[in-house]
Formats: sequence, structure tokens, C-alpha cells
Amino acid sequence: MAVIPLIRLVTLAVVLVFSVIVLGLASGLTSTTVKYLNGYFEFAALAIATAGITMITVPIMIAFEFLRPGAAFTSKIAIEISWLAILWVLWLATAADASHAASLTFLSSDCGNYLSDTIEEACRETAGVQAFSFLNWIILMAYTGLILVLTLIAQSRKHQGVWLGSVAEAPFFTPNNNESSIPPVTTQTTGTAPGSYSMNPVQQGGTYNVEAYQPQETYQQQPYQPQQIVPHSTGASEGGTGPASLATGTVHHQGP
Repeated sequence: MAVIPLIRLVTLAVVLVFSVIVLGLASGLTSTTVKYLNGYFEFAALAIATAGITMITVPIMIAFEFLRPGAAFTSKIAIEISWLAILWVLWLATAADASHAASLTFLSSDCGNYLSDTIEEACRETAGVQAFSFLNWIILMAYTGLILVLTLIAQSRKHQGVWLGSVAEAPFFTPNNNESSIPPVTTQTTGTAPGSYSMNPVQQGGTYNVEAYQPQETYQQQPYQPQQIVPHSTGASEGGTGPASLATGTVHHQGP
């Protein structure tokens, strides 16, 4: 048996046993007060009612879980938490009422100080009702809080219908593996727009294919040609009209 269903079974069984004890103590106290005082304590009547309700409903919850696990409506977590919360409120009210009545009726906290055996017996029965009522309240409240927290955790993990399942079948400690994973975003280009750059895809193995740079145009540089300086002829400087012939590196002058 799993841990949580075992805790549930032990909790309900202990509460059931304590309820039987409270029922016996409250019934004995009521019988004594009716016999000698011609009346009964209100907390004793509340204790009998609370114990009776617990003794009727808790065995049904235990039996249905064994006979029809997960199928009975009493095994659903939402119903179980709601009903057990009502029970622990009733047990808290019983314990508080018994404590208030004990403080007003029995002046001494030690029941052995009374000379009358009847008063001593009533004092001990009142103390027993008070103690076991507090125990039932604490046990039921702790169990209800545990199941509530585990159910909220299971719901936060995206488990569907956890509130309508039973404690024995609830995935309290199971991660949800049905969540859809987000697919990776991939892009594929079929062409290169003008003014954009294209990149070669990465090859497997972690290597990259890098193309060598190809120059777009080549320029041919002409060799440097030195310029020739032609001196001015004398005749031209004196107003003559004779032609001046030049050769490369040679100057010819025309006579008068």
C-alpha cells in the first residue's frame, strides 16, 4: 500500500476508535447527571452527537474505498476533504465546550481531590471527553490539510480531474509527462533578396564551409611614361617665323 492511502487508513481508524471512547465517556457522564442532577451537560450531548456522526460516516468511507476503490462518491477527494473538515470543526466545538464546562463545574484541576466518588468519576469523564475531542480535531485537521496541499500540488502539475479522484489513485507525487513540448522554430530561405547576404548552412561535425573571396573587378595599371620638355626656340622668342623641329632628346635651331 502506498504511503498516502496508508496514512488515510490509519487516520480514519484512530479517529473512529477515539470517537467510540468519547461516546462511552459522554454517555456515562450524561447517565450520572440525569440520575443525580435530573439534567445533562450541553457539551456531553454535543460529544454524543459528534461521536455518533463520526462512527456512522467514517466506517462507510473506509469500507467503500476497499469495496469500490475510486468509484464511490465518498472516496472523491473534494467530498472527503469537505466532510472531514466539517467533522474536525464539530470536534473542535466539542473540545472547547467541554473545557469551558470543566472550568465552571469542577473547581479543582485534580479530580482526585473530591471526596465523592460520583463527582470524581464525572470529573474524569469530562477530562476524557475534552482530551479525546482535541485529539480528533488535531488528527482530522492535519490530515485534511495534508490532502489539500498535495491536491493543489498535483493540480499545479496539470493533472486533470485530481479533485474527482480518490486518495489511493491520485497522482500526488507523479510528474505530468503529457504536457506538449514547444517545437523548435526553424526558418528556411529559398532565395536571397537584393541587398541581403546569404549564409552557407552549418555542416554536420561542427565544420563550416567558407568560400574564398573573389574580387569583382581587376584593374590594370599602365607603366609610368616620363614626360618630355621641349625648349622654346630662339627664333620664336625673337619674333621669327621659322619652324622648329624637335627630335627626342635633340633641339634643332634654324639659322637666320
